[in-house]
Amino acid sequence: MFGVKSDSMSTRGLAAVFHEVGRPLELRTSDLPELDTGEALVKITCATVCGSDVHTMRGARPVGGPTVLGHEIVGCIAALPDTGPDVCDVNGKSLAVGDRVTWAVGASCGECRLCRQGIPQKCDALFKYGHETVTRSLFSGGFAEFCHLQRGTAIIHVPDTVPDVVACPASCATATVAAAVRVASGCQAKSVLIQGAGMLGLTAAAMARAQGATEVIVSDVSKSRLQRCVDFGASRTVHVGDDPQRLATVVDEMTASRGVDVIFEMSGAVAAIEQSPALLGIGGQLVLVGSVFPTRAAQLSPEMLVRKLIRIEGVHNYTPVDLTMAMDFLSTDGNRFPFQTLVDMEFALPDINQALGVIFDQTPIRAACRVR
Repeated sequence: MFGVKSDSMSTRGLAAVFHEVGRPLELRTSDLPELDTGEALVKITCATVCGSDVHTMRGARPVGGPTVLGHEIVGCIAALPDTGPDVCDVNGKSLAVGDRVTWAVGASCGECRLCRQGIPQKCDALFKYGHETVTRSLFSGGFAEFCHLQRGTAIIHVPDTVPDVVACPASCATATVAAAVRVASGCQAKSVLIQGAGMLGLTAAAMARAQGATEVIVSDVSKSRLQRCVDFGASRTVHVGDDPQRLATVVDEMTASRGVDVIFEMSGAVAAIEQSPALLGIGGQLVLVGSVFPTRAAQLSPEMLVRKLIRIEGVHNYTPVDLTMAMDFLSTDGNRFPFQTLVDMEFALPDINQALGVIFDQTPIRAACRVR
């Protein structure tokens, strides 16, 4: 490879390429890229399969092929530019070959109006790993042996104490939850309701508990998903599949009819959103996270919002600050909660097509692609 310094490795790598819905991923070997200033090449060790990856492969999220999916990734720095300034992590520490890292789902320019406003995840020139049609480099996602990190990527060191399968979602679910908690001004001494017990909801329960929430209530339509919640800090779970109004009864019981202080809406279900203002107390906050797919418009009472001083905020992706908070949480409190158990299956990269058949059928919270 020209223009890089690297450890001993081949000059080619394997990637699983997505072309279109209904077509198996193509296992393709390609030359590794040359690196420009500010870039890095990572040798991937593990990538987990996010729900959005499944949505893409099923056609629910349009992504133009060819592309390499996967954005929850951990690996070790394999190569860096041999000229120009050092490539640094989010804390300004220089990176070196062999460093174990993960990184933000998107690379931003740092110069556009949105970056200057502090929302780089909406950068005018945003590049998203695992979401982009292949142009310059095939190695743009996690289902591959390598990933080519673009300039403007927020990179963070992964402590040795955080296993790969726990660290991978840091760049997606964990950091997104950290962003939601940040905009809610934290959870300490607050009663919290989490709607949706998937990866986002379980992570939110654990983070709220770790921050000292007084109550952590989790609701979902799935009884099997709710069974995991107590281990992730929930003080009460509510199955809303048969009787959605039961949630209001539980909230009244748990808060002496005052309503909860914060709702993290992780399901994207319109009915759950519409019910939320009535479940909030005065000055409560509704943080919408799960609404990332088209739905009908939600019907809310403006008078209730005004009289109860309710604040509503949407969170989509996250900032580098949130990624740092996510890794700090996993390294400090991750061992308190069984995050490793959320990975229900593992597979090797060459077996990805067979594994996807199982994933589509069984819908595990996470599956891990091990790359060695």
